[in-house]
Amino acid sequence: MDLRELVNHPETTIVDVRTPSEFMSGHVEGSVNIPLDEVPYRIEEFRAMPGQIVLCCVSGGRSGQAQAYLSMHGLDNVHNGGGWMDVNFLKYHAA
Repeated sequence: MDLRELVNHPETTIVDVRTPSEFMSGHVEGSVNIPLDEVPYRIEEFRAMPGQIVLCCVSGGRSGQAQAYLSMHGLDNVHNGGGWMDVNFLKYHAA
């Protein structure tokens, strides 16, 4: 499944790892805000999410860090979607 399919799958959860203020300035509709610095404390919340998880931030750096951390802790259903605007584009411009 490519990123566009993942983003548009009904069971995929999109998690934005930016700060709450960044999230409030714009985000993918329906996404969840879990700031990068909270990821280590919310692993069980990630484990409880159904289906695949697509992480996003501004450019993909923080979401890449979160993806690596979660993968190290056994979550193999987590994907780095890159920048939230790119994920948003994929969500609303489905092929």
